[in-house]
Amino acid sequence: MPLPTTQLRLAMVAGEPSGDLLGASLLGGLRERLPESAQYYGIGGPRMIAHGFDSHWQMDKLTVRGYVEALGQIPEILRIRGELKRQLLAERPDAFIGVDAPDFNFNVEQAARDAGIPSIHFVCPSIWAWRGGRIKKIAKSVDHMLCLFPFEPAILDKAGVASTYVGHPLADEIPLEPDTHGARIALGLPADGPVIAVLPGSRRSEIALIGPTFFAAMALMQQREPGVRFVMPAATPALRALLQPLVDAHPQLALTITDGRSQVAMTAADAILVKSGTVTLEAALLKKPMVISYKVPWLTGQIMRRQGYLPYVGLPNILAGRFVVPELLQHFATPEALADATLTQLRDDANRRTLTEVFTEMHLSLRQNTAAKAAEAVVRVLEQRKGRA
Repeated sequence: MPLPTTQLRLAMVAGEPSGDLLGASLLGGLRERLPESAQYYGIGGPRMIAHGFDSHWQMDKLTVRGYVEALGQIPEILRIRGELKRQLLAERPDAFIGVDAPDFNFNVEQAARDAGIPSIHFVCPSIWAWRGGRIKKIAKSVDHMLCLFPFEPAILDKAGVASTYVGHPLADEIPLEPDTHGARIALGLPADGPVIAVLPGSRRSEIALIGPTFFAAMALMQQREPGVRFVMPAATPALRALLQPLVDAHPQLALTITDGRSQVAMTAADAILVKSGTVTLEAALLKKPMVISYKVPWLTGQIMRRQGYLPYVGLPNILAGRFVVPELLQHFATPEALADATLTQLRDDANRRTLTEVFTEMHLSLRQNTAAKAAEAVVRVLEQRKGRA
């Protein structure tokens, strides 16, 4: 059934950089399938804006991490959410698409759905890992879920939630065989010799909590592996400024800090020490041995522990269904433990070959032409709405 000839309007909200990446991927697919006159607006980041998205609020207003850390931003977030809901109900777009950020978006999606506006959510929350009770909230809020991982639709189907597996855009973007030599040339690193990429996060709270530990681990690794070089991406000048005191405190480190280019930095590496998050999936798609680590404030950690995590928190381990790379979290993330584990990942050639096989299989499973699949699912929802009208 063809879509209406009147101007289509789609409202979208992405709450952090990973959501901006996914939202931009979806917008690219939609622009190939919907009329040129279609409008896209709401809250998004620079990648979405580059696709012609009209962001009415700055995305970083929604970017928070952790229960305790979010408390100071709650009033501003609630104000924005209230204004957004009033705007949606007044303007009645053809659909609302929440990109990740479930704690913000589910409330908006439920309001849209209750008002007869189709609600679509891009990125299934990790109900299979923790906070499984959220599936009831999903069933009340979401008309259609776009899933990044292949095991998610079966879980949603049991709760009566329609969904489509669309794969992950990073799997489409990243080549099956990384060009390590080319990445080293691009960063001015020696072609030979061990290189370790270190990614301690991109938020002030993350750098404060785990940055000193990562730098202490790097110092230990350099003592034990004298020829090693380190590369660390800094996404913004503000992040580089946060890192500078740690750099100054360790002048002996053979460290290159790059302006952004995190994927190039990881491609250049033989092993990676990385903060838990989407970046661990990127490291797996680049076929790199890694150590996953994370620290959050004590109270946040206690709350998370009571919510019931899987035995693992890193995406490579979750997707594999077992520990394929080590995780050192909270008080286990000591400089000594991180250094030992990372050097083992660097030196163990048999483990490297095994990981390459595991990560290649993972890559092929996730490579689904996400932009096209996600856009086609959205178009189907729009067509179904027109059919019911």
